Amino acid sequence: MNQFIKYLTTGTEDVDWGIFLNTAGSITIPPKTEYPPKEHPSGYYFTWEQGRELQEFQLNYITEGEGIYENKAGSFPVKAGSLLVILPGMWHRYKPDFQTGWTENYIGFSGKAAEKFMQHRLFSPEQPVIQIGEREEILDTFLKIFYLVEKEQPGFQHIASGLIIKLLGYLVAFEKQKEFSGKKIAEVIEEARFKMRSDVGKNFNLEEFAKENNIGYSWFRRMFKNYTGLSPRQYCLQLKIMRAKEILLSTDLSVKEISYELGFESIHYFSRMFKQKTGKSPSEFRG
Repeated sequence: MNQFIKYLTTGTEDVDWGIFLNTAGSITIPPKTEYPPKEHPSGYYFTWEQGRELQEFQLNYITEGEGIYENKAGSFPVKAGSLLVILPGMWHRYKPDFQTGWTENYIGFSGKAAEKFMQHRLFSPEQPVIQIGEREEILDTFLKIFYLVEKEQPGFQHIASGLIIKLLGYLVAFEKQKEFSGKKIAEVIEEARFKMRSDVGKNFNLEEFAKENNIGYSWFRRMFKNYTGLSPRQYCLQLKIMRAKEILLSTDLSVKEISYELGFESIHYFSRMFKQKTGKSPSEFRG
């Protein structure tokens, strides 16, 4: 049985940082082997009959083998490329298939910032197994965390916290990409973004564009927001504000001229939107 398991102590500075590691490990469970290994301390060890609850977040990436994960929401199959999500206070249990075993790579972490990141809808007790596949970026991030944990050099918790955020970012991004992979709507959205950027001064007719592509506008709007994080109109507006900031800093054009060049319906509307987005009026921004 190949294994690396480490449980970590934390100082006040680590806790105050907002994300800190409690544990990290990589274990290969061969076929027909007892699980879990008895080396787990009492706070982590569990039996299949009793399951367990942890007071931390855990992410467990299975890179070989298969098995099962259960919580109060149900039973979920696990295979190579599955990522198991464990939330504080959530009863759960999991184990590899007795005939195949598995390799697991896991981290346990806590902190106020971690709580905020883990509120994302992706990390849900109702869907605690995320099928991300065999991703080099994910495994590489786990391995970098393991390296830091093995060395335990001063400040390693701060570096590891950044890698945890990077890992969570990858997971959310992969899930977003999965929704659009190979679908026509992704091409339509990219075309819309290109048209918006290519002539930011024009008021791009979004409803007409959706109609030309045989798409209902409400569905286009919803997919666009899922893809970019912004509605089409807010995306257009942000492009205009970004361009306005460039013009204010690099030319002597008046606020009225900039408003006209960027297609705003009035100088008052332009000034109001600019202040809403930047916290300053156009004149204040120019200084």
